[in-house]
Amino acid sequence: MEVEQGLVLVSGPSRSGKSRWAETLLQHQDAVTYVATAARREHDASWQERLRLHRERRPAHWSLVEAEANLPALITDIDPNHHLLIDALGGYVAWCLELEHEQWQNACQQLIKSLTMRQRAAVVVIEETGWGVVPPTAIGGLFRDRLGSLAQALEQHSQRSWLVVQGRALDLHALGIPV
Repeated sequence: MEVEQGLVLVSGPSRSGKSRWAETLLQHQDAVTYVATAARREHDASWQERLRLHRERRPAHWSLVEAEANLPALITDIDPNHHLLIDALGGYVAWCLELEHEQWQNACQQLIKSLTMRQRAAVVVIEETGWGVVPPTAIGGLFRDRLGSLAQALEQHSQRSWLVVQGRALDLHALGIPV
């Protein structure tokens, strides 16, 4: 399964294989820009190991850029002939947690616009966070709710949508019914 154009969502819980599936969708493309959104966390050995595994798995010819809260502008600046893989939107949401509600809504609209204007595929990994324990903090709840709402907003514009669980990718457009 490969993609040529349009927005493609890949969601799932932690350690589900969602990043691997997203990479598989673009593995045979020549021009791919991989956008990393998470903070570097250079003193977190476990996180660094995860990043190492991601780097080793990606084709060497893919470009890598790092994004923070500037993701929509960065997407607009990436070569329009490149396919795009964003891994993952949880990092972007985390960078934007201090935004007020209206500012966040505007940021989401800008993100959707930047993704849907692309000429090539934009494969976006987005974490599923609402299946677990209810966050004990207000900021944790805000993160979970913003990520879930953003996933639903992006789904309205997606050509394909995948849920990856236990190393299995499920085509939500083929299997699901919109609610």
